[in-house]
This record gives sequence, structure tokens and C-alpha cells, in this order.
Amino acid sequence: MRFLAIAAAFAMLATSAQAERIPSHCIALSQNVSGVQYAALGSYPELSSEEVRFHFVGHSTFVIETPGDHMIATDYTGHVGTDRIPDVVTMNHAHDTHWTAFPDPAIKHVLKGWVTDGKPADHYVDLEDVVIRNVTTDIRDGLGGRIENDNSIFVFEAGGLCIGHLGHLHHEPSDEQYAMIGRLDLVMAPVDGGRTVDVGTMIRILKRAKASIVLPMHWWGDGSLNYFTSQMSDEFDVERPEGNSLTVTLRDLPRRPKIVILQPNGIK
Repeated sequence: MRFLAIAAAFAMLATSAQAERIPSHCIALSQNVSGVQYAALGSYPELSSEEVRFHFVGHSTFVIETPGDHMIATDYTGHVGTDRIPDVVTMNHAHDTHWTAFPDPAIKHVLKGWVTDGKPADHYVDLEDVVIRNVTTDIRDGLGGRIENDNSIFVFEAGGLCIGHLGHLHHEPSDEQYAMIGRLDLVMAPVDGGRTVDVGTMIRILKRAKASIVLPMHWWGDGSLNYFTSQMSDEFDVERPEGNSLTVTLRDLPRRPKIVILQPNGIK
């Protein structure tokens, strides 16, 4: 009841300003978990209040364009192929292809996904039309052990959608982590099958997240990509649209989940 009341309150507020956020069902799965607490790009048409646009820049970097014209870059390495400065960048620490030590000082929100000053990353950024938060996970240390909390799964709530970027994920989330993430409508998922989690584990993660749309990332050539899609084809359709962009709305999510393979390219 508390979740429904909060959602209703957000719905009333959303009518007062077009840029304000449409409430999502993102954290609905977390309510029954004991102990868990929560504190327009130039060449594209303007988005409606329900639309979120994704551009695949390459590797694990996407640009997310929100209804309120906020620009977010994931696993930001310092460039996205446009002169526009992102409003928000997220970064992960496992490899230097997922972060930069020198983000442009004009970026308003630089969200590091790893331990800083001995404390795990703990982000909650509310920009009215989008909320950005993170759930930390561990990474391998190269010696058979783990470095705790040194990767983040970033979650974006915009246009009524619950969106996840899994970063450089090295292990399946725990039950508590799954609960903190919530159900994901769209997931940007590493599908290399080795440098991150194996394909079987990734499939299990995506099915448990109830993902309607999967955007593969962190792949090199058709080999690993085709293997991943072949293992998912029993429950997921596969689409290969031309270009590197996809616009998504909550009302248009597919009944049968699908994998959408975008071709990497910078923003033009």
C-alpha cells in the first residue's frame, strides 16, 4: 500500500510539469525484503514525456536521452561522439575501457561505481524526469578472489520505465541485490561470456529481471553475440535494426521479450 501511495503521489505531481518523472514499478520487488532500505540531441526529434532514447556508442557506453532532455552516458570513457557535454556520466572500475580519470569538469554529475575513500558507491540522483541509483557488486581480483563493491549496476527510472546497465558484472547478484534492483524493463547487458559473467549466468540474470528488451554490449564480432542470441532464442525474439539508436516507451514494450542488437557508432 505504501508503494502504491507513493506512486499515486508521483503521478499527481507529473501532471504539473512535462519534464517531471512518470513513476515506474522499479522497486516494487524490493518491498518484501527484510532489512532493505532506500534512501534532445541535435539531429533527433524531441521526445515525448513517455519516450526514452538509447544510442549505442560502443563497448559498454550508451547515451540515454530522457524526456526532459537530460543526456546520460554510461561507462563513460571521456567521449561519446558529440560536442554536447552529458549531464550525467556513470563509470565502472574493472577496466579503463569503462571509466576516465579526467571527466570534463562541466559534467554536473559524475557517478563512480566503485569504492571511494573506503566507502561503497551509493548514488541517488533525482533530476525530476529521471532518477539514477546504483547497486554495487564485486569484481574478480585476478588471483581467484573478489574485490568487494567495485562495480555498480546503475538503474535509471525515466518515462515510467525501469532501465538497468549491468556494467562490468563478474557474478550473479544475490537475492538482496536482485531485490534492490527490481524488475527491469530494459537491460544493457554484457554478453562476451568470459571477461564478465558466462553466458548461462547472464541468461539467468536477464530472465529473473523479467527484461522485455535486452541491448547487448561488451561484444566483439558476431561469434560471442550469435552464441548469446542462440541461447536466448527459446524465449526472446532477436531484432537487428539499422543504426545505433532505439526509442522506447512503456506502452510499447513487447509482449514477447526481445534482444535488440544496435550497431556501435558515435552520436552524429
